[in-house]
Amino acid sequence: MATRSTPRPTVTDVQPTLTKAELAEALHERIGFNKRESKELVDAFFALIAERLVAGEEVRIAGFGQFGVRRKAPRPGRNPRTGELVPIAARRVVTFHASPKLREALQDGAGAASAPDR
Repeated sequence: MATRSTPRPTVTDVQPTLTKAELAEALHERIGFNKRESKELVDAFFALIAERLVAGEEVRIAGFGQFGVRRKAPRPGRNPRTGELVPIAARRVVTFHASPKLREALQDGAGAASAPDR
């Protein structure tokens, strides 16, 4: 059996994940929406993005990035345990390209991107 070239991340290596509930809480704290409005806003935001992506449209968010849909052709795959050839069907996948502003913030080592322009 082959060994991994890179070690698996440990629990201490894993970064915390930002959830929809945390986004709603941040809207509540920073902007002052009540918690119900904040949750509805976050849900509506992601529903709209998903709706547009399903329709095959691109979604561009200035200062953040661009989401798009790409078609992947069918291809042969291999079961890593048995070595058996397995066909992988054609599919559509979501892609994300960070904006130059976000890329710069990541390279500068900023913990958070700058506040959006108002």
